[in-house]
Amino acid sequence: MRLSAVSYLNTKPFIYGLYKSSLSDYIELSLDIPSVCAQKLLDGSVDIALTPVAIIPELPQAYLVSDYCIGANGEVKTVCLYSEKPLTEIRRVFLDFHSRTSVMLTRILLEHYWKLTPELVPASPGFEQEIKGDTAGLLIGDRTIGLDQKYPYVYDLGTAWTTWTGLPFVFAAWISVKPIKEDFTRQFNEALRMGLEHLPELMKILPAIPDFDLQSYYQNNISYQLDQAKWKALQMYLNYFPGENSYQLYRNSNSETPIHLNF
Repeated sequence: MRLSAVSYLNTKPFIYGLYKSSLSDYIELSLDIPSVCAQKLLDGSVDIALTPVAIIPELPQAYLVSDYCIGANGEVKTVCLYSEKPLTEIRRVFLDFHSRTSVMLTRILLEHYWKLTPELVPASPGFEQEIKGDTAGLLIGDRTIGLDQKYPYVYDLGTAWTTWTGLPFVFAAWISVKPIKEDFTRQFNEALRMGLEHLPELMKILPAIPDFDLQSYYQNNISYQLDQAKWKALQMYLNYFPGENSYQLYRNSNSETPIHLNF
């Protein structure tokens, strides 16, 4: 089974569980930035991807393979807008090219929550150097560590979404475009759960990061269970996508009853 997973710190418990499990001999796992995970799922080069959920409307159909995801119940810490000025004074925002989900979330929050209309600019590598004056930047992932010490204004997108909606948020989920055999799904979920249950063991082999509490990040900022509240939040998020295409989203890899969403 060909898998692609996000290469960030928040995915390490999943990766640890997969390689410690009996599935390790039966999977081919590549580690990629979120946008590449999404592209691999789109072009069929992987069977399952831990991919930004914003890719879902572009798939012929989407099956949520796992009971686990990369989510947050409020502050996520590594998906933020950074700026030298208050958001109300920002005229331009660079949008990180690493993830479609966070880009779309930024657009939604600016329009519906903050009610602001800065110029939104798709970013290229090195855009971090342009975050100054009245230009802000959306950054995600491990590259954000320490930036809260550099910029006086930090807007956490997980916090903003939860404050606005009262719901958690799903940034990435394990998705396939076809049903996955029930036996594999069961073993897959068991492996992911094992990784999450062995965080203390994982922490011993991960390098320490100066001025970053990795244990708190795993326990308080990233929420891994794809529960009913996150399922509701995912549907709410996807319904903000433009378009008029009918779409089928399956709650699990063996479901025969899709949720119909109209974009």
